[in-house]
Parts: sequence; structure tokens; C-alpha cells
Amino acid sequence: MGAVTQFDVDCRRCPRLAGYLADLKVAHPDYWNCPVPAFGAEQPAMLIVGLAPGRHGANATGRPFTGDYAGILLYQTLFDLGLATAPVSESADDNLRLTACRITNAVKCLPPQNKPTTEEVTTCNAYLRAEIDACQSVSVIVALGAIAHRAVLKALTLKLSAYPFAHGAVHTLNDRLSLVDSYHCSRYNTQTRRLTPAMFRAALGCAKELAGITR
Repeated sequence: MGAVTQFDVDCRRCPRLAGYLADLKVAHPDYWNCPVPAFGAEQPAMLIVGLAPGRHGANATGRPFTGDYAGILLYQTLFDLGLATAPVSESADDNLRLTACRITNAVKCLPPQNKPTTEEVTTCNAYLRAEIDACQSVSVIVALGAIAHRAVLKALTLKLSAYPFAHGAVHTLNDRLSLVDSYHCSRYNTQTRRLTPAMFRAALGCAKELAGITR
């Protein structure tokens, strides 16, 4: 299997995920049903890494966190912090723009039950590594959840045990990059109040400050 150098909308490296998307193309022919590309500034100061596309969210719209519940809090918070031009991401062809930040996922394809296997996360990690390498302007990465946290560390070939995941934790990874952890802004986490809007804003606000974003 060759080295990955950039995002590939035609990637079918994970048989289970490729088969799942093929089935969904039959059930939902109007959906995106392909690997979902990153969205945001081309040379951002901050990179936000989620888990994977949602079935009726990013897998439908083709934009990360767009059309699903998790995106409600994410885009509202980015707007409140001056990092998005609108508080709601409605579709991939609306006029919303991100300022100084970019959103991607640890796994680019929708996994069944929103649970990628370890092998799938590992296979897709090459794309995340390529994204981080390509964005030399990034100084802060935000990991939404433990799987994204581990994916970032793996992409940078860092020891997982040296950087334990905890909401609000800030890790210095090297002389260029810091990692800020947050619980994922999923429906479960927000409805159970494991993650509140104030907690989420504090984590992203910390990342914005660390990245030196002043707007």
C-alpha cells in the first residue's frame, strides 16, 4: 500500500467502511457517501480533529460536523469566538467560512454505529498525518474526544502514555505544536451535561489564545 500524501475522496482502503458507504449510496443516493474532506482556512493557526462523519450529518452533506447534532455546539462556539462567520453550518454550499481554523476527522469515512475499528483508525491516520504536515501554520491542535487525541499522537509518532487525555488538558507536543483536549461535542455528552457549552467554550478559547488568534 503506497504512502498517502493528500486527502482522497475516492479512497477505499478500509473494506468494511467502503462496503457500508456503497450500501448507503443505495439507501440515500442524494447523500455525499464518500470520505469527507477537511473544511476551513487553508493555512490555519488551529486544527480541530473530530472522530468521524455522522450518518445524517457530514456523510450526507460532505462537510465536517454539518447536519448533525454535534455540529450545533461546535459551530455556535466557533462563531462566538470569532472563528466562524455564522453560528450554524447548514450545508457544504452555504456561505459560512472559518477564520484561522480548520476542521477534520480522525476517520474520514462514516463507520457503522459511529465506531471505527482500531485498524480503520490506523489506516486513516496517514491522511491525518498528511494534513498536519501540510498545515505548517498550525500551532495548536484541538482533539475532540479520546480517539481523536490518540490519532493526533499517532500521526506525530508520539507516545500515548506521555500525554493522557483529559478535558481541558493542554499538552506541549514539540517546539511547534500544542494539543488541547476536549470531550467530544456529541449529543450524549451535551445532553448528559458531561460537556457544557461553558466547558467547550473554555477549551476552544484556550486553544485560540495559545494559537495567537487575536481576531
